[in-house]
Amino acid sequence: MPSLYDQNITMRAEHLFEVMSSQRFLQLQGLNNEIPFFIFPFKPEEQNEIEMMGKGLIKRLQQKGVHILKINLYDLSLSLLKKRGVLEQIIQNEPTFNRRELFEDLQGVLDTEKHIVPEISRRLSEQLFDILFLTGVGEIYPYMRSHNILNNLQSVLKDHPTVLWFPGKYTFT
Repeated sequence: MPSLYDQNITMRAEHLFEVMSSQRFLQLQGLNNEIPFFIFPFKPEEQNEIEMMGKGLIKRLQQKGVHILKINLYDLSLSLLKKRGVLEQIIQNEPTFNRRELFEDLQGVLDTEKHIVPEISRRLSEQLFDILFLTGVGEIYPYMRSHNILNNLQSVLKDHPTVLWFPGKYTFT
């Protein structure tokens, strides 16, 4: 049987719906005190189809009474850059930056521990939800790394399952 990664999108959507709507998943049963982070890998070239699948999945889950909070990390990053008053400056100066300078500037302004996680935490406190979806991972790479975000979220997200939508194969090391 092919892995979930290799199945067609309809089969993956059905599998995700079955898992995410189950009481076992929602009540974090069987995790043995593990942090409830789940990675959903997909082929990067499927990004648009996966986005559409995700929207449909959210609707189906909501119809079943499961509330999703979706945070797109790219949109969150842009929001923080605007809020801190540096987005326009970065856009204007981007042609003169070399890649390393841009990388260092963005990493400093969008520090995961100091800026990203507190903003996610703020959003978590503003809405009731059952599952957190983290999307936009491909768009923030390499300025932010998904494993770094998840590591820093461990203290904030213990009571709700979190699904990271990951473009690419995800391997454990």
